[in-house]
Amino acid sequence: MNNRIIFSLLLSATIWVGCQNKENNVVAPAAPNITVATAIQDSVTLYASYPGYLEAKDVVDLIARVPGFQVASNYVAGQPVAKGDTLFIIEPTQYQDAVQQAEANLATCKAELYYAENNYSRMKDVANTNAISEIDYIKSEAAYYKAEAAVMNAEAALKTARTNLSYCYITAPFSGRPNTSKYGDGDYVNASSYMATIYQDNKLYAYFSIDDAQYMKLVQNLKNSKTSLGRDAVRFSFSEPLPHEYKGYIDYVAPNIDLSTGTLRIRVVVDNPYNELKHGMYTTVHMPYTRSEKVVMVRDASIGTDQVGKYLYVVNDSNRVEMRHIEIGELYNDSLRIVYKGVNPGEKYVSLALQKVHEGMIINPVE
Repeated sequence: MNNRIIFSLLLSATIWVGCQNKENNVVAPAAPNITVATAIQDSVTLYASYPGYLEAKDVVDLIARVPGFQVASNYVAGQPVAKGDTLFIIEPTQYQDAVQQAEANLATCKAELYYAENNYSRMKDVANTNAISEIDYIKSEAAYYKAEAAVMNAEAALKTARTNLSYCYITAPFSGRPNTSKYGDGDYVNASSYMATIYQDNKLYAYFSIDDAQYMKLVQNLKNSKTSLGRDAVRFSFSEPLPHEYKGYIDYVAPNIDLSTGTLRIRVVVDNPYNELKHGMYTTVHMPYTRSEKVVMVRDASIGTDQVGKYLYVVNDSNRVEMRHIEIGELYNDSLRIVYKGVNPGEKYVSLALQKVHEGMIINPVE
């Protein structure tokens, strides 16, 4: 046999053996890695959420009581001041002069009263001796009472003058934070002019409303579950997270339902030690309404929806995916969803990439 034929036969045999080896070494595709989580069971307190707003405990507008030129502003806007601190001074010279004049007038009136009182006393002593006429006696008596009234009037005028002088010094009615003033030193201020507003914001009130049906359900749930509305029972959240957590307690429930809105107004007290909460800020009030014992919870983001309802991809012991419809309840802590039916505690479920799995699929679960 010539060499060309032998080479062709060997080449054909090699190709055939190679094809056989490829057919025998076909490997099934590996199961994909899919993130899973475990259904947990715990006892939880459930909260109802209501939109609300914050108000400072006390808010007072500082108003000028006397006219004059402002000579001093003794505070930094937005910074804390103590009760009694002088915030504004209106030029007091004319009011000090008025006090001195009133004091001098009072002294004069007292001197005249002293003379009239002594004269009237002497007149009474000799009135029965016919040493004076009756008309002189009556005149002395009238002069005495007139001098007495003049002293009372002078005392009232002095009190008014001193009050007006005190109005030159506008003080903080309580500890708080004043805002800016439109007046500067040297500006003329009229009586009744608005100077600034001071906010007592170490504590704030959160106001919110619930409708009458919610209120009745809330009362019943609290009674049945023995849920407490203690000092730190109510929680707050905001449109953007704050550095600190805030809790409070209910201190006021309106005695009536507003007939125009059908709602009940409620107030919650919250401490503000870090000065992060501001008057007028909007908040969401989370109020506990019941406590559930040993409920099953899964990640809310892991729940899908189809025409039948809510479902979860449960992973069995063979790592096979099972699409299971579930009955869900309230949201807990913003991320967990209570499941009343369809999944058991300890079962694994697909927590991410739901679109990558389907019924009956084999996966490699990754916790």
